Amino acid sequence: MQRRQFSTRLVALAATAAVGAPALAQDAGPTRILVGFAPGGSVDVVARLLADKLKDVLGTQVIVENKPGATGRVALAEAQRSRPDGRTLVMAAGGAMVIFPWLYPTNLGYDPVKDFTPISRVTTLGFTIAVGPAAPVTDMKGLIAWLRANPNKAMYATSGAGSVPHFAGLLLGQTLGLTLNHVAYKGNALAEQDLVGGHIPMLIDSPTGTTIDLHKSGKLRIVAVTGKARLPALPDVPTLQEAGVDLAIDNFFGLYGPAGIPADTLARLDRAVAQVLSQKDVRDKILAAGLLPDHGSSQELAAMQAMQLKRWEAPIKSSGFKVE
Repeated sequence: MQRRQFSTRLVALAATAAVGAPALAQDAGPTRILVGFAPGGSVDVVARLLADKLKDVLGTQVIVENKPGATGRVALAEAQRSRPDGRTLVMAAGGAMVIFPWLYPTNLGYDPVKDFTPISRVTTLGFTIAVGPAAPVTDMKGLIAWLRANPNKAMYATSGAGSVPHFAGLLLGQTLGLTLNHVAYKGNALAEQDLVGGHIPMLIDSPTGTTIDLHKSGKLRIVAVTGKARLPALPDVPTLQEAGVDLAIDNFFGLYGPAGIPADTLARLDRAVAQVLSQKDVRDKILAAGLLPDHGSSQELAAMQAMQLKRWEAPIKSSGFKVE
């Protein structure tokens, strides 16, 4: 029933998405979507899917500009400084808006609430919990038993310190009553190599096409996903809750602009994103990347951001983690 209601809402939004497009088309210059990471990552893939379709919906050129650096903060800083005319947007992963404020309490460089206009939630995603040869188990129950029996080997890798998966692992450990030691890698690919090579027992990170392919080939095994729902790309992999662990952790990708975007421009952009996300080919490509296409209005994105910002405060502060 929820999916049917969601589809109905998307259709209704899509029917009005083209309203106002001619006015935007008359303006000079393209619309830019900034991405704070190098090409090829999940955020970049989703941004390019949007840009390709938004140009037709909005009636203007839409381009993606990669501004890698400082785990996405370079792109956010540029978006923050831009004119609030709806021409400069940024595709942000949730961690930049709900984790970083607690990691950089005095030198983040932006206020995630005051300095940006939430436009649309684009995707939600749970993280995958994968094991390799170093943890000879086949499911989450077996992994928990192995971790309890091997506390000196209870380590998990992620693609970076201070990331959402980093703190997701800490929450998982707290929920299980275990101490899980974090091992940070500089990127998912390196972590996967060590997982497959038997150098690290467990990896918690965003789902990628590579991870899913390695799972299907048997080189690693994804034993659970952390979100509230199973991933369509991994229909046989249970959620943590289905595996008996009382924990659910979702991340999101959201489209933002600088603070002060006029209400009519904001509404036009949100309707356009809704129309793009209602298109089957776009949804299929997002699903293939291990993500869930999940449009949320400006208000819904703001509410999710506020909820997660509050949720992560205590775990991060209690972890004692400091950014070097």
